[in-house]
Amino acid sequence: MADTVTKFLLPESEIPTSWYNLVADLKEPLPPVLHPGTLKPIGPQDLAVIFPMGLIMQEVSTERYIPIPDEVREVYKLWRPTPLLRALRLEKALQTPAKIYYKNEGVSPVGSHKPNTAVAQAYYNKAEGIKRLATETGAGQWGSALAMACKFMGLDCSVYMVKVSYHQKPYRRLLMETFGAKVFASPTNLTNAGRGILAEHPESPGSLGIAISEAVEDAATHGDTNYSLGSVLNHVLLHQTVIGQEAKKQMEMAGDYPDVVIACVGGGSNFGGIANPFLGDKVTGKAPNVRVVAVEPEACPTLTRGPYVYDYGDTAKMAPVAKMYTLGHTFIPAGIHAGGLRYHGDSPLLSAVVDRGYIEAVAYTQLPVFEAAMLFTNTEGIIPAPESAHAIRAAIDEAIKCRESGEAKTILFNLSGHGYFDMQAYQDYMEGKLEDYTHPQHAIDEALKDLPQVNL
Repeated sequence: MADTVTKFLLPESEIPTSWYNLVADLKEPLPPVLHPGTLKPIGPQDLAVIFPMGLIMQEVSTERYIPIPDEVREVYKLWRPTPLLRALRLEKALQTPAKIYYKNEGVSPVGSHKPNTAVAQAYYNKAEGIKRLATETGAGQWGSALAMACKFMGLDCSVYMVKVSYHQKPYRRLLMETFGAKVFASPTNLTNAGRGILAEHPESPGSLGIAISEAVEDAATHGDTNYSLGSVLNHVLLHQTVIGQEAKKQMEMAGDYPDVVIACVGGGSNFGGIANPFLGDKVTGKAPNVRVVAVEPEACPTLTRGPYVYDYGDTAKMAPVAKMYTLGHTFIPAGIHAGGLRYHGDSPLLSAVVDRGYIEAVAYTQLPVFEAAMLFTNTEGIIPAPESAHAIRAAIDEAIKCRESGEAKTILFNLSGHGYFDMQAYQDYMEGKLEDYTHPQHAIDEALKDLPQVNL
């Protein structure tokens, strides 16, 4: 393909008809997920208190492909397939022989990849008679997506938004409310979990772990309400694989295949979305040399500095216990602008694949991330979400390595969302108000003291 082509588009007919399940191609099964009360392997009925059976069966499935319902694909047509773009102007600015491609998930109605699973989750809950969904959100991308999906499917929506992000990102909150959702700054006085946190830490900035506790409690104590999670779980990563499946077809259109696949990681949803179809090629030997890189903030260095152990999925110890890279369920992150990357743990599936050596992980502080975001904006014309900017930073660094070595590698990254609701972050950066922050080891060690004692 000529180097002048910048955009690779698929017709609606090429929206994937099935989600791809990486679990089917792994040589070893995943460690079991445990009940938070008994610390014994959990069964489908244990999860039925907060999830519909349709999603529970996807969570435990070992089938390679799971059909996408027609009703979900119809909604996907509002924005899918998303474009794959060649970042020629960025390449020129970097003077690199590398080829840089990015999948632009920011073209969805709410500006991120999150609706890929939000629509599916709302559909399955609606099908089983649920009237309301409760969830958490950090930066607000997930909350916005679920609010939209609930409106489309005729469900009510309650969102517990991490307090620091609630105040940092008022327009994300307003977007959720525009779709009819009720949004609360977490921790709140509405739940036992929230009240407990506030009693101990009245000025708590909140965390995703706390917000999850509140949403899970809300769902578990209301018969017409289920819990909905925007990342971490297998079925969430499953739904996101429409990204990578489309990207593989678009790379074929470009006559190319990536040497390196990159995405930011908070809980793992956008990463799994683009990476898992390529990881399938890697683990089955079709593309054994493709490198897959997960990028996280130094303020929440789960994969790069956390242990691979069993931990609770939330602060109040109500969510299932999973083996994952974790900083401890009591971890309280700094209020960096990449609110979607502040979860204390990571997807159990992603964690297992990292532990087995298929994925590399790197971490960055804020300033080099925003420097990369500014360069991307000024060359490609898109203001990226602070979360996505972490992937851009890693892609730029890979391209610089190619400039130094003379190698013409192909780099693919996921632009998981735009940053047009994150302009305060860019203002802070341009005014010199952002500071680099690395979470201190003593704080990580302290948060890891309360890990569950698991004996399997």
